Amino acid sequence: MNTSLRPVDAAVAAYREGQLTDAHARFSVLAQAGDPEAQAWIGSLHANGEGVPADLEAAFAWYLRAAEQDHVPAQTNVGAMLVMGQGTAADPVAGLHWLTRAAQAGDAMAQSNLATLHFKGDRVPHDEAAAAHWYRRAAEQGHYPSQARLGFMYANGLGVEKDRAQAFAWLSLAAQHGVGTALNALEGIVGQMSVEEKHRGAAQFDQWRTRTAAVSSPARLVPVPG
Repeated sequence: MNTSLRPVDAAVAAYREGQLTDAHARFSVLAQAGDPEAQAWIGSLHANGEGVPADLEAAFAWYLRAAEQDHVPAQTNVGAMLVMGQGTAADPVAGLHWLTRAAQAGDAMAQSNLATLHFKGDRVPHDEAAAAHWYRRAAEQGHYPSQARLGFMYANGLGVEKDRAQAFAWLSLAAQHGVGTALNALEGIVGQMSVEEKHRGAAQFDQWRTRTAAVSSPARLVPVPG
């Protein structure tokens, strides 16, 4: 292992090399000393049972410590766990606060999950306009499920004005990355589109294809259900 690495990077390297017990020991020292990145990693190890027994209560506690120090992905997980009552008592109001905070900081997972909660009206007010707003914020970052859902909303005029060209663009972006529901929805609207709409949709697809990069960095924290 490269001895010139920062301590937290050395712990991450140990994790990536499958040395989970060593990684946990390294992260633990740093987390106890107050390092938010290490605290988030310890939360992830407990959430996934890697190097330690799975323990959602311990995961939540470590995520919260990191979140309180402005670690944005940890804020996303704290919000989701509070909404769902995983590892802690359910508190949708507090969960919504943390998800909104992370979403405003630019976290695509928080944006997507906040959108889904608003769209479903599940433990938060049903608000299709808010759902479309947050799906778009995540979609513009390359979050494929959000691209598919945003396309669906444009196709059906949910929270936004119905726009088949916009629907075509976002569904195409998601479909090219294997989102099956996007491909099915795309097939359903193509036959309804005018030539002008197809040209406009293709132009928008090209615009976002060059501007949008996949959110592809390895997930360090437990994925957040939508």
